[in-house]
Amino acid sequence: MSRPRIVIVGAGFAGYRTAQTLSRRARGRAEIVLLNPTDYFLYLPLLPQVAAGILEPRRVTVSLSGTLPHVRLVLGEAGRIDLDARQVHYSGPEGEGGTLSYDRLVLAAGSVNKLLPIPGVAEHAHGFRGLPEALYLRDHVTRQVELAAATDDRRRCSSRCTFVVVGAGYTGTEVAAHGQLFTDAQVARQPLRTGMRPRWILLDIADRVLPELDERLSRTADTVLRERGVDVRMGTSVKEATSDGVLLTDGEFVDTRTLVWCVGVRPDPLAESLGLPMERGRLLVDPHLQVPGRPEVFACGDAAAVPDLENPGSYTPMTAQHAWRQGKVCAHNIAASFGDGERQAYRHKDLGFVVDLGGAKAAANPLGVNLSGVAAGAVTRGYHLAAMPGNRVRVAADWLLDAVLPRQAVQLGLVRSWSVPLDTASPEVARVPGRPGSAGPTDTDGKPGGESVKTRSGGEPARNQPGGEPAKNQPGGEPAKNRPTAGTSDVAPPPDQPGPGPDVAPGPVRRTDRFTEGDA
Repeated sequence: MSRPRIVIVGAGFAGYRTAQTLSRRARGRAEIVLLNPTDYFLYLPLLPQVAAGILEPRRVTVSLSGTLPHVRLVLGEAGRIDLDARQVHYSGPEGEGGTLSYDRLVLAAGSVNKLLPIPGVAEHAHGFRGLPEALYLRDHVTRQVELAAATDDRRRCSSRCTFVVVGAGYTGTEVAAHGQLFTDAQVARQPLRTGMRPRWILLDIADRVLPELDERLSRTADTVLRERGVDVRMGTSVKEATSDGVLLTDGEFVDTRTLVWCVGVRPDPLAESLGLPMERGRLLVDPHLQVPGRPEVFACGDAAAVPDLENPGSYTPMTAQHAWRQGKVCAHNIAASFGDGERQAYRHKDLGFVVDLGGAKAAANPLGVNLSGVAAGAVTRGYHLAAMPGNRVRVAADWLLDAVLPRQAVQLGLVRSWSVPLDTASPEVARVPGRPGSAGPTDTDGKPGGESVKTRSGGEPARNQPGGEPAKNQPGGEPAKNRPTAGTSDVAPPPDQPGPGPDVAPGPVRRTDRFTEGDA
């Protein structure tokens, strides 16, 4: 008799935990298949430290095949799911197609950058959802400081050394906090000729930093940011973005080459394509994480609207803490569907939140105890080490080295500007030249760029811009994001656009890969 097959789509916090728990319980009695575009699990809460040069990229990744011994990894992105035929159709990393049949399906596709209908944002901003975006941001910021140090033009120096972060939630707050320390360290070794200092601006329409958290944590973060020199502006956002800067909602135009988009995330568009009942883009499930009417289909994490039994009438927020816990419950309930144990409903207890503000500073309230300063920093790093499913020693070693040695601020040039567009449903996969089935911008070598074929997020008609993003660094992990852009594109302009002059960043490249109005 053949073994039942369980297909898990996505290896984020929810998908990874589901696969990990099932592999321990199944003991070879079921075939577990994990479909994911990358061969690693990304620990998103530490991504800002990658952008700031504290951690090397591989430190925040955990090998799927190395830590899930009884799980079959299939590299690819789910494109279509046939619920009646019980098949998942996917595209592989080299453009090849494939099909996976299943007896049980777990949809844990996660989330993507949340776009708002603000002119110029899709062209001139970058998100912060994956390693490619973090690597691009690190190179981009390093390059801007180096170019600023090499010019005597005060205005040009100011523009290059001004970095705008939109969204004062977990990710935006941490990116701004770490970014200010990173650029200050660069300027200390390579002073700007005009005597200027890098300027980080944090914007949000909310009335305070970290609006999702307790006000005491919010005040702690706000104080640390302002003392560090970050220009915190609440009740303000971007009205329009251009290649030269951003127009703010208060009427001020800020000259900048960097716009980091951290306003939030939305569920992966794959969930909507199923044609099942939805709740604000999330697939409706029962407390046992099963889709009503489709008992063989489970969903968890950001892709699922899970009833919050602690707050009747509401759904659990899109946070890593919930995704990690839901993954474990999902695995137990799948096992129960095969007669191994009893089903259990998903219930949770808040463990608190941690926000890393760089250096020895942090804001945390583990188990409801509010902490700040060095104590919060120790708790925050201790929590991350405990929560990571791997690489603990390497991460701790990088932290130690960062404390005693200067950071290496160099440009590797591995990720191009057009490789990490904001309007993509695959932020974990950088666009690469010559990828089959895609026609993207042109590289400096004249090679066509490509992007993995998947539903792009497009411009989402959001009703209002959230004051932060659905949470991130909470005990358990996070869904999170952002990166810079504007006139610093690394790509050569099309033939019908003039090239840049000396020390002038190229303007925006005309895009040919975006949906036009009316495309669904």
